[in-house]
Amino acid sequence: MNRQRLTFLATLGLTLGATLGLAALIMRPTRPEFFDLALLFAISGVGALFVGFLSVQVGWWRRATSLTQTLTVGHVLAALFGLVIVLLLARLMFISEHDLALAAVLLFFASSVSVSFGYFFSTSITQRLKELDRGARRLSEGQFSVRVDVAGRDEVAALGRAFNAMAEHLENAEHEAERLEKARQEFIAGASHDLRTPLASLRAMLEAIADGVVEDPTDYIRRSQRVITQMSNLTDDLVELAALDSGAAPMERTPGPIEEVIETALEGAALKAESKGVELTGPTHSDLPLIPMAADKIGRVLQNLLDNAIDHTEPGGKVNISAVERNGAVEVTVGDSGIGIRPESLPYIFERFYRGEESRPRADNDAGGLGLGLAIARELIEAHGGTIWAESDMQSGTNITFSLPQERPE
Repeated sequence: MNRQRLTFLATLGLTLGATLGLAALIMRPTRPEFFDLALLFAISGVGALFVGFLSVQVGWWRRATSLTQTLTVGHVLAALFGLVIVLLLARLMFISEHDLALAAVLLFFASSVSVSFGYFFSTSITQRLKELDRGARRLSEGQFSVRVDVAGRDEVAALGRAFNAMAEHLENAEHEAERLEKARQEFIAGASHDLRTPLASLRAMLEAIADGVVEDPTDYIRRSQRVITQMSNLTDDLVELAALDSGAAPMERTPGPIEEVIETALEGAALKAESKGVELTGPTHSDLPLIPMAADKIGRVLQNLLDNAIDHTEPGGKVNISAVERNGAVEVTVGDSGIGIRPESLPYIFERFYRGEESRPRADNDAGGLGLGLAIARELIEAHGGTIWAESDMQSGTNITFSLPQERPE
C-alpha cells in the first residue's frame, strides 16, 4: 500500500473519530445509540472509500483537458459523496420528510459553495503552474533569461524557485559557452597570425640565401635563428596553455621557500639584463614562510614577468623583485622603471594574445611578444589558488604582483 492510500485511510479514520467525539459531546447518546452511530458512520465511510478508490483506479482525470477541470471535478465528487452520505444517514435515522428535504436543500447549497470555493482555489494553483509552463516553453526556445514569479512557500513555489535556479544556471552556462567560443576564435586567429608571420619571414630569408641575392648570409641565418626561437617559444606556450585548459598539466605542490625560486629566476634573467644594461635586483631577506607550490611553474611565472620587465625597460633602468608576507599569503612583485601601461589597457594585459604594444611600446623596438606570457602566468597562479594583478604609471613604470596562499588550496 502506497503512502497516498495510507494517508487517505488515516484521514478517514481521524474524521470518523472526530465526528463520533463531536456527536457524543453534543447529542449525549446512550451506549447503544453511540454504537449505532459508529456503525452507520463506518459503513458510509467505507463506502466513500470504496467509491473514491474506484474513481482513482479508473483514472478519469487523465481525460481532463486541464488541471483546473480535474480539481473542480474532484471537488464536485467530494461534495456529492458528502451529500449522499448525509442524506443516507439522515434517512436511516428516521428524520421526517420535511426535515429531510430541508436538509437536502441546505446540503446542496453548502456543497455548491464548497465546489465554488474549490474551483477558485484550484484556479489560483493552476495559474502559477501555467506561469511555470510558459517559462518552460520559453526556456526550451533558448530564452535562458526567463524567470517566473511564483510566490508562496508551498510545493509550487519551491518548483518555481528551482526553475529560476535552473534558468540562471543555463544562462550562466550560455554566457560561459559564448565566452569560451570567443576565446577559442581569438586563440585560433592569434595562433595562426603568430605562426604565419614568422614562417613568411623565415621563408623569405631562406629563399634570399638560396637565390644568392644577399651579400652576408650570416646575418640572415642569425635572423632565421631568432625566428625559429620565436616559433619554438610560441609552440611551448601553446602546449602549456592547452595542458592548463585540459587540466593535464602536472601541478604537484610541495612546501618550499619562495626565495630559492626567486633566486633561480634572477640568475636566469641576469645575462639578458646585463646585455641590455638594466640593473636587476632581488629581495635581501629570507624569513618568508614555506609556500605549497610547484616550484618549476612559479619559476616559469617569474621568468615571464622578468622577461617582460626587461623588454620594456630602457638601458640604465631598473628591474626589481620583492616579496612580503601579508594576510596569510606571500606577495611577490616584479617592478620595472620602464614604460608604463596605459590605464585603458591595464585590465586586458592578462588576456591571451593581448600584446598592447601601442599602450606600452617595447624599449628595444623589437617586434613584441606573442601575447601569451602573462596569460600563462595568470593560469599558473590561479591553479595555485592565488591571484595576480598589475599596477602601472606611465611615468614611473609597472609593478606586477602575484599572491600565493600559505595553505594548500582545496
